[in-house]
Amino acid sequence: MTPNQNIYIVLTGTGTAFSGLIKWFTKAELNHASIAFDNELREVYSFGRKKAYNPFLAGLIREDFVHPFYSSADCAIYQLRVSKPEYEKMYNHVKGMMQHQDRYKYHLLGLIGVLLNVKIDREDAYFCSHFVASVFEKSAVHPVAKPSCFVTPEDFASSLYAHKIFSGKLSYYMHRTHGMKGLNKERTEEVV
Repeated sequence: MTPNQNIYIVLTGTGTAFSGLIKWFTKAELNHASIAFDNELREVYSFGRKKAYNPFLAGLIREDFVHPFYSSADCAIYQLRVSKPEYEKMYNHVKGMMQHQDRYKYHLLGLIGVLLNVKIDREDAYFCSHFVASVFEKSAVHPVAKPSCFVTPEDFASSLYAHKIFSGKLSYYMHRTHGMKGLNKERTEEVV
């Protein structure tokens, strides 16, 4: 039997104007989705702003939740157990995409397609929740029972409610997880 590993879906709400516009349509507080490969949220990927304060330059990104841009963001974090081969398949897929990061574009038309319930294909283009759902599809894990091109952050929240491990300020979670590691390291050094 292969050991299981955890993958995390992080939903955030930053309070920006673009976030507010999406919230107006979706009525959801948390309207950005990311996938993380560790509980400290050091390896987090999504489709979003390439520069924190410029919503017009967007694409495939590795997110830095310690950045001041996220200092007042709200979040919900969901933990999913997957097999080691599923984890590795998803991780390797994302790392492969990151090697060609500039090839991928933000799929604004795809968001409009979700609102109209119409699939709008565009090669190498995703919006945040579409990307996260498509990564799961690569390993045949389906946390939401619909095609990835129609998945919204709210769909993750509804489908994964029982898997929620945290809800609140993202900065608090980051401080708690990063602070605990430092504390554990100090204790280890004291004992040794």
